[in-house]
Amino acid sequence: MNSPRDLPQAQTADACIGQPLPRRGLERLLQGRGCYVDDLQPPRLAHAVMVRSPYAHARIVSIDVEPARRAPGVLAVATGRDMAGWCKPWVGTLATAPGMRSPPQHALAIDRVCWQGEPVAVVVAGTRAQAEDAAERVEVTWEPLPVVADELAALAPDARPVHPGDADNVCYRREVASGDVEQGFAAAAAVVSATLRTGRHTHVTLEPRAILADFNPADRQLTVWHASQVPHMMQWLLADQFGLPESQVRVIVPDVGGSFGLKIHVFGDEMAAVAMALQLGRPVKFVADRLESFQSDVHARGHRIEARMAVSAEGEILAFELDDVQTFGPYGCYPRAGTGEGNQVLNLAGAPYRNRHYRGRLRVAFQHKGMVGPYRAVGHPVACLATEVMLEQAARAVGVDPAQARRRNLVADDAYPWTLATGPVVEGLSQQASLDRLLQMMDYDGLRAAQARERARGVHRGIGLAHFVEMTSPSGRVYGAGGAPIASQDACMLRLTASGMVHCAVGITEFGQGAAMMVAQVAASGLGVPVERVRVLLGDTDVTPYGGGNWGSRGTGIGGEAVWLAARALRENLLAFAARVLGRPADALDLRGGEVVEREGGERHLSLEALARRAYFRPDLTPADITPELMVTRSFSQRAYGSVFSNGVHASHVEVDLDTGWVRLLRHWVVEDCGTVVNPLLVDEQIRGGVVQGLGAALYEEVLYGDEGQLLNGSLAEYLVPMAGEMPDIEVAHLHTPTRTSTLGAKGAGEAGVAGASAAVLNAVNDALAPFGAFLTEIPITPQRVLQALGKVPR
Repeated sequence: MNSPRDLPQAQTADACIGQPLPRRGLERLLQGRGCYVDDLQPPRLAHAVMVRSPYAHARIVSIDVEPARRAPGVLAVATGRDMAGWCKPWVGTLATAPGMRSPPQHALAIDRVCWQGEPVAVVVAGTRAQAEDAAERVEVTWEPLPVVADELAALAPDARPVHPGDADNVCYRREVASGDVEQGFAAAAAVVSATLRTGRHTHVTLEPRAILADFNPADRQLTVWHASQVPHMMQWLLADQFGLPESQVRVIVPDVGGSFGLKIHVFGDEMAAVAMALQLGRPVKFVADRLESFQSDVHARGHRIEARMAVSAEGEILAFELDDVQTFGPYGCYPRAGTGEGNQVLNLAGAPYRNRHYRGRLRVAFQHKGMVGPYRAVGHPVACLATEVMLEQAARAVGVDPAQARRRNLVADDAYPWTLATGPVVEGLSQQASLDRLLQMMDYDGLRAAQARERARGVHRGIGLAHFVEMTSPSGRVYGAGGAPIASQDACMLRLTASGMVHCAVGITEFGQGAAMMVAQVAASGLGVPVERVRVLLGDTDVTPYGGGNWGSRGTGIGGEAVWLAARALRENLLAFAARVLGRPADALDLRGGEVVEREGGERHLSLEALARRAYFRPDLTPADITPELMVTRSFSQRAYGSVFSNGVHASHVEVDLDTGWVRLLRHWVVEDCGTVVNPLLVDEQIRGGVVQGLGAALYEEVLYGDEGQLLNGSLAEYLVPMAGEMPDIEVAHLHTPTRTSTLGAKGAGEAGVAGASAAVLNAVNDALAPFGAFLTEIPITPQRVLQALGKVPR
């Protein structure tokens, strides 16, 4: 591993940056001692249950809530019209998505519903069971309305607008162009094209969405416990929506069971629960059950892409173009808008390669389906799939080995910073070195030789590769410039206690990925104390400094850098104070193992506990011209680029059963480069977890709707997620190219596992089926689709 720049503790016993330490809280969680929102039972707790629309599009003729109000245990019932007086609507658009439109969205629908599962009323009762029973007594008279479900039909010139008064269903449209695309196609030795489709996904977090709000009318203090990735953002939004001073809203994030981008939005049902707490002046909890999660969580992916690529006889890309239609739903999710999915496809398509002749078009269509929002690796897998499937097909068309075709097209590792054809600037990538490492790790030549032998005996195995470029550590240009109240900076507040412990409060959040351990390692290394001495505080707007939370792989790159800066500043303060106490020059001293020692020779002088006690308890013995500062705060925001980019490459090895269409995953490899790795164990877990999600996308996961916008597979009995027994060995290797945007040099790694996995699997399946002329263009790769591609069953 390359040494992070300017990390002088890296040679000491306290240097735990780079050590594979198990994440904090693991034992507590494994023992079932975690505390999630649904574990909280404050006195006078009430429960909220939603009444949801059974139709994808319908007018609400009337709602009779009186039978529900008379039900046992019921405290209150509210409709959309009631709620509109308590919670103002929101609009999910961004100024950085010019031309995007979305109508105001209310917490509960008032006159018309636009997707199956949209909430229209909320019932609050003493118990969840009472609230559920009462919700069944709410009588709604519906007038079903015509449904626009298919994304292409939604864009047809004669399509009925999803929102009355609109001229069409185009929510957002963007086009990008670079170079001379037509000339590239005219000069090509081969042109390949395909219509690629990716299934709609839902997040399926272990813990569903959950919120508990408590309002104290005496001091008008609203406290919200929320399964969230973004407590400070929610604090601001809750204050804004309900007309409260921000200082009187506190958001606490307890243990969170997974997120993947789901828990960074404003959801109507959650806002309705908060509104009821404000109205009742008592705690109200809402927890989405698994069935309503399928209907009400935001979905993701769901693209239909017309892609075309031109190559030379040597496999060099001469031109690339794509036309993406993104499924969306009836509203832009708030406050991130939801167009990032399609924009990332346009931005990252072709990103690993030198080609300058690129044209892309994105159209986002309103539909009467569930809303769409960010999901881990926003747009990355789709961009990767479009690029990598086209490249493998093009290589096959001109008879060039897929690995060799990549080698001929990759941006050289010494060519950075490099401006992508769509505008973003990337720095410090290692695509060529990553490919070299991958081919060596998987024994590419050996696998190809074995593949030929196996085909001779009727075993059909395939090898697929997929490079990716990953967006991490976004700057304020991503959301702040769009007008969204989403922090792109983070701060760390670090203090030494009288017992020599270190309290470290940061604005990022923990939801199972190990952020607390990363923070502790950076703080310990920066200060020169054992990691056990660092206590980490996250997820409480009253006690942690303002920050953006965790999303977009920003936790280590931005939050970790703030921790490093704070640790180095506190270290300087401590050594300056110790120098006066000891009568030694500060530069002759060092902090190691939680003790002040002589820099040369390591002679021990005094412990941090002794130093802290001297500062706190005996200032009378301290020279009058020095006041020791044992608490520091430092902030960091990444401003050099729009985002910091990491990179890597996947490979998948599969076997396809030609009789059943079943795909068996044999092995999967990933080489990724996220710069400085603070904790290799946690990064490996991030990569492997992401790969599993990518494999799920490749083979199993797809939200299905009927023609009338009805959700067809709204349970885990019907929506397939990958299981442990189906997963192959996933081997991970790292390269280390530190980013120059920070002293720590860390880039994000959260998206890398997802970004290239499904493209690698699709390429592997197509490789296995190539001798039969079969070519799959759609994921998930179901047995039926394999058999259709082979011509064994009708399409």
